[in-house]
This record gives sequence, structure tokens and C-alpha cells, in this order.
Amino acid sequence: MTFTDRDRAVQAAIAQGLLGPDEPVAGLLDIAGIRRSAKELRAAFEEFAAPGTPVLHAFAVKAASLVPVLRLLSQEGLGCEVASPGELALARAAGVPAARTVLDSPAKTPAELREALALGIAVNADNRAELERIDALMASAPSTAPIGLRVNPQVGGGTIGAMSTATDTSKFGIALRDEGAHDWVVRSCLDRPWLTRLHAHVGSQGMPLELMAEGVRSLFDLAEEINDKAGRRQIDTLDIGGGLPVNFTSDEARPSYREYAQLLRSTVPGLFSGRYGLVTEFGRSLLAKHGTVLARVEYAKTAGGRPIAITHAGAQVATRTVFVPDAWPIRVAAYDGTGLPKPGAPVPQDIAGPCCFAGDLVAENRPLPLLESGDHAALLDTGAYYFSTHFAYNSLPRPGIYGYAADPGGVRFATVRTPQTLEELTAESGGAHANALHDLG
Repeated sequence: MTFTDRDRAVQAAIAQGLLGPDEPVAGLLDIAGIRRSAKELRAAFEEFAAPGTPVLHAFAVKAASLVPVLRLLSQEGLGCEVASPGELALARAAGVPAARTVLDSPAKTPAELREALALGIAVNADNRAELERIDALMASAPSTAPIGLRVNPQVGGGTIGAMSTATDTSKFGIALRDEGAHDWVVRSCLDRPWLTRLHAHVGSQGMPLELMAEGVRSLFDLAEEINDKAGRRQIDTLDIGGGLPVNFTSDEARPSYREYAQLLRSTVPGLFSGRYGLVTEFGRSLLAKHGTVLARVEYAKTAGGRPIAITHAGAQVATRTVFVPDAWPIRVAAYDGTGLPKPGAPVPQDIAGPCCFAGDLVAENRPLPLLESGDHAALLDTGAYYFSTHFAYNSLPRPGIYGYAADPGGVRFATVRTPQTLEELTAESGGAHANALHDLG
């Protein structure tokens, strides 16, 4: 049997006690894989962009809101795209420079805008009212921070509506095809010499690459029109968002960044000419393939003749998969009690989580070697979002996350996030205010 680095990491995590009866679920991150994805992203754009073209790859922090991960990606030359004060705080804690940070959000407060402009962080205004707020801030305290305007090219959606951000009624950006909107965008830019960027993000998982490229083409054409009417290069940077979908059916990473960059060059020939600096905001595609949620099987039972493995990984770590399984299916691998790949003929079975509702299933009727108590279920391709969107159902604590490096000498681990203790969970749930409601009476 050929062992992958993931197989070795699973076995080592159990042997080293990162996972066991007292810590029955943990996250594992392949550090070499993360570095490799970052290099592939940079190489794809460097191949097609004219020499000297400024390109910032700003990692979407929501995909993995973990300071050590952000620091690792920063060391690989990436910046951060943040969409909340918390995400900005994480990026700053990771040491990501303001010049490599981009603030996006449809609900920025005046305080958030003021802080970003003071720090020199790039800001993409989402709507007309926000642009008016920025007008007032720029008048009272002029800033040299790059400022852009997010537009919605309204090119349509993909197969997952919740991930499609360029539909006719999307909540994001200025809807370009609405009556009068296009002319308003052009005039707004011409009236503001400091408005030097345009931003568009068509969507992510479930989006065809061709639709993503069409959104970028609309953005490029708009920039060309504004610059032509301004008689100068007012728009100097295009933020084309991220959204490269991920293949969740095998270990193969597809589509590739190179495939997407090549499509962009053919669809938008001037994009890589050097006339514009570029910003990307990829997230899921950088991390998904390099993460594994490993969970102990607490019990094995049957119901209606179907085997059910009751594990410690369910809706609290795989929220989208549990609630929208058709859109977010994931692969599951079976390991025995020592972490070796489980042998045996595949048997259709349910892989259930610990949450107290019937639908807490990460896989239903899935053919796998029959899992038994003490075995382990590994949820694959879970490096993005599964570790940063913990669902606190049943007050289940957040699991520990560990980066690993597998080499001929063995597997080495580094703690990315320590497991949440029950004391921390209690404090987070108002433990210090236990008598507060009684005192009101």
C-alpha cells in the first residue's frame, strides 16, 4: 500500500496524542501543500502579465481566519483581503503590511473606514452611501490609501446561488446594468481623482470560469471607458476578486490557476498588458486541498439496516456540508484506531456528527470500509472554511488545529490553534455574568 503524506500525518497525529479519547476531533494542515498552492498562483500570473506589472494576491481571510496561516501566506508573498474588524486584526497580528491589505465589506462602519484610511489600507467602497462617507473622511483627513469602487457586472450566477455575487439582485457593489448606474459610476470616478481602482467579484464555488472571465472583461471595459473620458490613467488598478472553484471529488487540484489566467488572457487581452496593476482575492482554492478534519468514531450502530458511524465531526465543523449537502459534498476516508487506512470492502454507511439533530450527517449511504468504535473518519479537502467557520451548536468546543510537515525523518507538527477548553467556552458564553439577570429582578 502506498502511503500519502496525509496518511502519515493521520497516523502520527494519533500516535503523538493530538487526537484521542480526550480530544476526539482535530484539524490537520499540510504546510508544504499550502506553500505549493501559493507558488502556483504567483507563477500563473507572472507567466502572463507583462514584466513589471504590480500584482497583489490578497488571500481572503474568511477562508482560514488563523493567524499562523496568514503569516505563512505572507511569507509566500501574499497579502490579505479582510471583510471585518476581526479579520483586519488577524491580518495585523500576522504582520501583514497595510500596503498588502484590502478591505472589502458591504457594511463598513465609519470607524472601520477611518481606521483603514489612516493605516493606508486599500478600501473598496461597496455602494453610493459608503462613497459619500469616504468623501467626508477624505475632506476632513485626506489619505493616500488606494480607494476603489466595487461594481456588480450582473453577468449571472453559477450552480450555487449563495456563492453567486454577480446576479441581477446581488447585495454586493453597484449594479452596473440598473438604470443610470453605469453613468453614475463613470461620473463618480471622474469627480474623484483619488478614486483609482475598480473591483468586481463574480462568485466562487459553482462558478464556471467563463462567467468569471466575463465579469473581469466588464470591469476592464469600464476602466478603459473611464480613463478615456478622463483623458488620463485615472483607474490604475483592477481588483478582479477570487472565486476559483475547487474540485471536491478527488485529490486533483482543478481547475488550476494557470488555466484561469490563460482564459483571462484570451478573454480580456489587455488585462495583462501592464496598463493596470492587478489584485486578486483567492481563498478556498489556496487552502481546501491541504486540510483534513480527523474525528474519532465514538460508536458504531445500525438503523433500518444501515450502519451509522457516530463521530465527533459534524455540523460544528462541516456546517455547509451538513445543511446543504448537495452543494457542499466532501470526501471521507476511513482509518483504523492507529491511523492506518482501514482495509475491507466498501459498505454503504452514514457518517454522523455529534450534534443533537437528525440531519447532522457529513455523508449519507457512503460506501467505505465499515467503521467501528475507535476507528477514525477523515473529512478531506477541508482546509478552507471548515476551520474558520465553527458552528457552536450544543456548545461543542472548537477543535485544535495543527500544521504538519512530512519528510523522510517523520512527521512534525506545529500548533496553529489550541483546542478550546470548557473554561474558555464558558467564559465566552457569559460565565462572568451568571447573576446578571437575577440582579435585574
